Amino acid sequence: MLEPSDVINLFFNHLKTQNIPAGEVIFSSGDKGEKMFALMKGEVELWLNGQVVETIHEHDVFGEGALVQLDHTRMTTAIAKTDCQLAELNRERFLFLLQETPLFALEIVRSLSSRLRKVKQKSSI
Repeated sequence: MLEPSDVINLFFNHLKTQNIPAGEVIFSSGDKGEKMFALMKGEVELWLNGQVVETIHEHDVFGEGALVQLDHTRMTTAIAKTDCQLAELNRERFLFLLQETPLFALEIVRSLSSRLRKVKQKSSI
């Protein structure tokens, strides 16, 4: 079975990438989310209520939550912690890959599950 980083590379290396300087807001809480991202290089912080709730590292995905919510609203604000290179995946391609590619769907579920576990661990401390 492929490692998570292999799955990310398989699906995101051929997509359009953008370079984001450290400190730049990638998206804000309350925004409508029309795309998700794979972090090819760098680190991104996810902020909620004035606190960092997670740091995204290379080869992870983020922003997918808004694509699966009915109102497509972003819950967190994503800010580049370092200079970053992001690959973008729009909603139509995201839905296609979920439907046609079990490994991609598994990676998305794994990513969301990991975030939920982290939130639950923080709230039980």
